[in-house]
Amino acid sequence: MSVNGKHLGLLIPVGGGDAIPLIREQLVMGRRESCDICLRFPNVSGVHCELTFKNGYWIVQDRGSTNGIKVNGVRVHKKALSPGDTLTIAKRTWKIDYTPPVGTQAMDELLEDVDETIAQSLLEKAGLTRSHNLPQLRNPKEIVQRMPKKKVVEAEPGEEDVDDDN
Repeated sequence: MSVNGKHLGLLIPVGGGDAIPLIREQLVMGRRESCDICLRFPNVSGVHCELTFKNGYWIVQDRGSTNGIKVNGVRVHKKALSPGDTLTIAKRTWKIDYTPPVGTQAMDELLEDVDETIAQSLLEKAGLTRSHNLPQLRNPKEIVQRMPKKKVVEAEPGEEDVDDDN
């Protein structure tokens, strides 16, 4: 499906080669013949990732691949793509070219939606690190200020210290 007979964007190989027209709003990339964009390389998973056109922007999402995906050189699970961003799959890199809608409100809303799905690291999901929604201490003095005050009970005059260990 294309819009008015035109594609929704292009994946242009960095370093040369034929561009891949993005002709539908959802495209699966991988090594399998059944994928919309078939990449016949041994280090590409059968179903590697998915490109989705939402609110006028392209979003890439890893579909459980072994080697992952990178956007602008950074490994991601899911990311909204801006025109000119690079997408790397199995050491092959493409630049995405498309015209987003006018205005930034749609992109801001889209990024909020995407960010919610990847806001928590795997360590946080496993309960091995501190969650982002807990307060973060920025300097050591805050630790002392936030510690509960110890309640000190003074001995009454005439009371002796009793050592139970004797």
